[in-house]
Amino acid sequence: MYALIASLPILTTIILMVFFGWSAKKALPLAWAMAAVIGITIWKMPVLEIAARTISGFMGAFETICIIFGAILLMNVMKNSGAMVTINHIFSDITRDARIQAVIIGYLFGGFIEGVAGFGTPAALGAPILISLGFPPLAAASVCLVYNSTPVCPGPVGVPTLTASSVVKSAVVALGQDPDLFTRQLTVYTCVPHMIGGVAVIIMGVAVLCKVFGKNKSFKDVLPALPFCLFTGAVLGTIYIGMAFLAGPELVCMTAFGGTLVISIIAARKGFLMPKECWTFEGVEQWGDDTWQSTGKVRAARERHVRIRYTLLPYLIICIILFLTRVDAFGIKSILNSDPFILHIHNILGFEDINWDFKFLYNPGIVPFMIVAFFTLFEQKVSRKYAKIAVWDSLNMISGAAFALLFGVAMVNIYRYTANDAIGAAIASTSGVSGSYGGSSMLFAMAQAIGGIFSHVYVFIAPFIGVLGAFMSGSCTVSNTLFAGLQFEIATVLGLPQLIIVALQNMGGAIGNMICINNIVAVGATTGTNGNEGRIIRTNIIPCLTYAAIVAVIGAVMISMGLGRF
Repeated sequence: MYALIASLPILTTIILMVFFGWSAKKALPLAWAMAAVIGITIWKMPVLEIAARTISGFMGAFETICIIFGAILLMNVMKNSGAMVTINHIFSDITRDARIQAVIIGYLFGGFIEGVAGFGTPAALGAPILISLGFPPLAAASVCLVYNSTPVCPGPVGVPTLTASSVVKSAVVALGQDPDLFTRQLTVYTCVPHMIGGVAVIIMGVAVLCKVFGKNKSFKDVLPALPFCLFTGAVLGTIYIGMAFLAGPELVCMTAFGGTLVISIIAARKGFLMPKECWTFEGVEQWGDDTWQSTGKVRAARERHVRIRYTLLPYLIICIILFLTRVDAFGIKSILNSDPFILHIHNILGFEDINWDFKFLYNPGIVPFMIVAFFTLFEQKVSRKYAKIAVWDSLNMISGAAFALLFGVAMVNIYRYTANDAIGAAIASTSGVSGSYGGSSMLFAMAQAIGGIFSHVYVFIAPFIGVLGAFMSGSCTVSNTLFAGLQFEIATVLGLPQLIIVALQNMGGAIGNMICINNIVAVGATTGTNGNEGRIIRTNIIPCLTYAAIVAVIGAVMISMGLGRF
């Protein structure tokens, strides 16, 4: 009974968003209010503590909001400076084969953009470039969304993975473990299965292009591109997994996809492993399917000449700053993580255990993203008019996500910290298990019930919960905010390795980006394919479910090998 009551806010969120089309910024405040009422009336949590946990949640969400805003601001500065048009020209001279263009631009360039911006921008920026190269708009939108999956967990600057780790930090500490070590291990257990599945998703993206949108509608057209796809996957996987072991989540996406992008462009220009026959969309207007084309007008990008070295300079500066501040050997990391560079707010509303510490110079949204964004405005001589457009567009883009994150994190705080001895005793009497929050929280009540239902097959369920979270919220970060704590508790109840189960949640949230409404709407706005949301979901659902199944199987193999234990 307690599990059902505790699940009402989340079930309500799912119903409102999936069946009634509510946005996360509308549904999550209502879910928070429901959780607060249940916490007060059923779990007997004091009203003042509800308020304190809510304020603490808002403050925690603010750290993520800073990162999102900084990343989006830099991307809008680049768009309004004319730099994105220069990038477009760079890609137009690599190859005419549409399959290879999709891999290089949709997957690698999109993955690099995910590393420095994320939150829907990779597909929204990559798809228009593909359209300018001759892709039907719907094909460009679909394939870019399929490819916006593998890069998501370690990018942008590790936010989804860091969020998942932050959500379960108290549980990790309660088990006597080091939360920083948990974050590093979570990065590895996320990136290894993700990259194995990522090789498959490179091929699946080309398969969608050939089977759904190709002139011959045949999987046979995929075969000539396989060698280049496998080569790309091998190079990317080597850097991707290597960085996961060496540097943690912040640098993985940016370095792996950026490095592989350069190598793949060189290989394509040299003709290395390239298809012998060029596969293009020439004559697509006569193929008889007008639904692939734009359904509305799209505002053209700003045309302005920017030299290539100036276009790439902001990304180079970001890479250097992140490298210097994230690698322990340089000593800068320890400085930025200590006073006086920490804002302390302790004893919120008089509760000694409710605190917030903001490491403001270690937050990548501030350093380097916001600083580099404003540097770029001056370095690329962006006029005041276009600077205002960049800032205003960024504020508009962040507003919905910010509102959703504020109440999403606040709601999770209530779920995590509700405590009632009588309810704990009732749960323990039926399960015989105590959770890492004392076995009486709303979160643990749900975990105990779900674990009981799926006890023997839960490893295969875990990534699909992440997919559901991303689908309904539009973000892997929000999905992890909602469900990482729940997944940790279920793993605790079932005696499964928490690292692997939370990693599966993390990967599922990334994979769900293929079909999440927010990303589809964003790419639709930039490609003029609004109104085709249902068709894109139907096209991408098979790659999405296949990818999730692949990482679930890999997770099960890891567990059978005894991996993932603290």
